Order: sequence, then C-alpha cells, then structure tokens
Amino acid sequence: MAPRPKAVKIRSLRGPQKYGVAGRSLPELLRKGGKLLQLSFPDCRLCLYEDGTELTEGYFHSIPDNTDLILLAPGETWQGFVSDIDHFLNTFYTQKDDIVEAAQKLLSDEQAPKRQKLLVDLIQNLSENILAESREEDRKWFEGIESRFKNKSSYMRYSCESRIRSYMKEVSSYTAAVHPAAQAEYKRITDLMLDKLKSVKYNGWYFDRREEEAVRLCTTEGWFSCQGSFDRDYCLCKHSINPYSNRESRILFSTWNLDHIIEKKRTIVPTLAEAVKEQDGREVSWEYFYQLLFTLENLKLVHIACHKKTSHNLTCDKTKIYRKRKRTRKVSK
Repeated sequence: MAPRPKAVKIRSLRGPQKYGVAGRSLPELLRKGGKLLQLSFPDCRLCLYEDGTELTEGYFHSIPDNTDLILLAPGETWQGFVSDIDHFLNTFYTQKDDIVEAAQKLLSDEQAPKRQKLLVDLIQNLSENILAESREEDRKWFEGIESRFKNKSSYMRYSCESRIRSYMKEVSSYTAAVHPAAQAEYKRITDLMLDKLKSVKYNGWYFDRREEEAVRLCTTEGWFSCQGSFDRDYCLCKHSINPYSNRESRILFSTWNLDHIIEKKRTIVPTLAEAVKEQDGREVSWEYFYQLLFTLENLKLVHIACHKKTSHNLTCDKTKIYRKRKRTRKVSK
C-alpha cells in the first residue's frame, strides 16, 4: 500500500510567501516545491524552518502535517529562527532611512505614551551617527559640551580623566583622618600617586576609542559592555551602550560606574592609612594601592542596574601592602 501524501508548507529564502505542497516521498516534495518556487536544481534540500534540520527520506515520514519547511538552493544555508532574525536585521538597517521617515510620520499623530517612547527610541537609534568624530560632523552630539572639545574621543577621554581625578581627590582628602604622626608620610604617598596619574594623563584612554585595544574599554566603534557586578565574571543582562552614537547615549553613559571591586572608601583608603601608621620602618607599597584605586586591576565598568552598593566584604592582600625587604648578601673576606 502506498503511503498517504504528506501535506507541508514550503517557502524559500527569496521571500516570506508559503505554499502548501503534498507528496508521498521526499523526492516528490522536492520536485513539486522546486517547481512552485522556481528552484528546480538537482541539489536542492528541504530543512525544517524552525531549526534548520535537513530532511532525509526517513525523517520526512515522521514529521506531522503542515510542518513549515524551507527549500534551499545549492550553497544556501538556514539555521532556523536565528537566520530569520539575522535576515530581518540586515534588511532593517539597509532601509533605515525609510523606516525613520515612516516612524516620524507616525510619531506626529501618536498620543499613547508607550507607543511614543517606542517610536522616539527607534528614531534615535536609527538616526545615530556613530562613525562621526568631529563637531562639524555631528553637532547635535556636542550640544551642552564646551567648545574646546573638537571631537568625540577627546571629550570621552576627558570624562574618564574626570572620574579618575575624583578618586584621587577622595584619597587626598582622607589625609585629615590619618593619625597625626602618619599624615606627612600619607601625603608623600598620595603625591607619588598624583605624579604617576599625571604622567599617564589620568588613564583617560579607557574611554577613548582611538586607543589601542589593550588599554581601551570599548570597541573601535565605541561600544561599551557592562562587565557585571563586583561578584560576577560577566553581566547577566548583557548591557551595552555606545556613548559615541548620539547625545542621549552620551548622557546615559555618565550613569555607568567605574566600580571598585575591593571598595575604595570602605577598604582601600582606610587600609592605606593604617599601613602608613603601622609601617614601623617598613616601606608601604604605594604602587599596589595605586593599582587598586586607579587601574583595571580593581576597576570594572558597570551599568547602574548592576552596581551593587552593598558591602563587598573584600580586603586588600596583606602580603602586598609593604615592600619586601631586599636580602643583603654577606661578603666573605
């Protein structure tokens, strides 16, 4: 007895239209589908639309009726919904000017707050001018920024320097809380840190997309990714932002934190002050504290939602607080 015809829905990569096709075997289905979709090649394949699984003769008989299939010509690939989303995004961005125009027309008559926000966000994201660098190329990005900044990277560098400068001020202002007998030594150490920061221009390269990959925190286009809270190795929400793209993103990026894993106020600075007070002839390793306070050894870029303000309960490494004394060799006579 011949098997009953299997009814399926077939489409191609060339368009969304689906066709109902029935066949008793995989070759028959390939032949009919190829004719409908004008893909009559000897090496065409049928795959599940859902996940890209290729049909074999045996598998064909096990699929239920009305299964969605996609017919692939030689050289074409399909990974299921992932391919569909990728195709949508590519089409979306190649036609973004038309989409922006249509969204602006809709927005002009839209009254619902939720739909207004969706349209505004869409227009802003599609109108962004990421690759522009100079003030002349993207004047809107520079609104509210002093005229001395001529390009985006120089301003982003300055914003990073400002954060590091504020950390240095906090460390210096702690001098008054240090034991009176140790204040002079504490100030000497903070002066050494300040000189080091000045020599490296306050590590402003962290936010500068023109810098080498080894020192910047962003891609060459200016995309930053959240590194997750202090107690995680990555961001669970995959937060990302490009402050180079538009004025709104630039402003929002100011809410992201350069968070100290080992806490600055609760731990590092008090430990430094105590180390100076209790040094008893030993030399404090100010470079260790410098790394904790101002470098990526202890700093993470964190979205405001991932910034946990609870106590981190982490301490400085006691073995690194003081310099190891050099052993002197005895010279035999």
